[in-house]
Amino acid sequence: MFPTVDSGVRLSETRLWDETTRPTRSESPADVTYSAVGRLVGSHLIAVHDHLREELEKIRRLVESVELGIVSPVDAIDSLDRFTIRQNNWIVGAYCAAYYRMIALHHGLEDAEVFPHLRTCEAQLEPVIDRLGEEHTVIHDVLEGLDRALVELVANPGDFAELRRATDILTDTLLSHLAYEELELVEPLARYGFYIGQVR
Repeated sequence: MFPTVDSGVRLSETRLWDETTRPTRSESPADVTYSAVGRLVGSHLIAVHDHLREELEKIRRLVESVELGIVSPVDAIDSLDRFTIRQNNWIVGAYCAAYYRMIALHHGLEDAEVFPHLRTCEAQLEPVIDRLGEEHTVIHDVLEGLDRALVELVANPGDFAELRRATDILTDTLLSHLAYEELELVEPLARYGFYIGQVR
């Protein structure tokens, strides 16, 4: 149950937030204990994030294959559409729709269920949760930017600069966000537990 450490590596010059202004929670007391179920809850967040990281790496490899001419943009659209789960109420565009839906589903669950639960458990988490919610909005905008870049490539093949830029910005923002969220929330989730529909 160890949060993923942010490597600090950034692929783009573009910064959509200032990481130094992120609020942090106070360290938990040394004598805090965790139930077996609580530990699983904390570990589950990391596992979900690891899946998002794996999908992001697949997207990067697919974009690289398009740029090298190994895969056509149209075939890449079809491949991305099969990557992962779907969510019907988030419609963005043809190209990164599946990944976008997965991120939207994950962030929607956090915003609607996990964050309100943690707010009731520990008031000092409020600034962290507020910041995480703001970053969710930024990431959704970044995903829309990637979608636009990919759709534009289908319409005007040959210029990959915007596609590379959009993919790098998504990588930087998403990996930074996931590491921050784990650092701040894995331990509280392990301490307080969580399940969908939980009533406090």
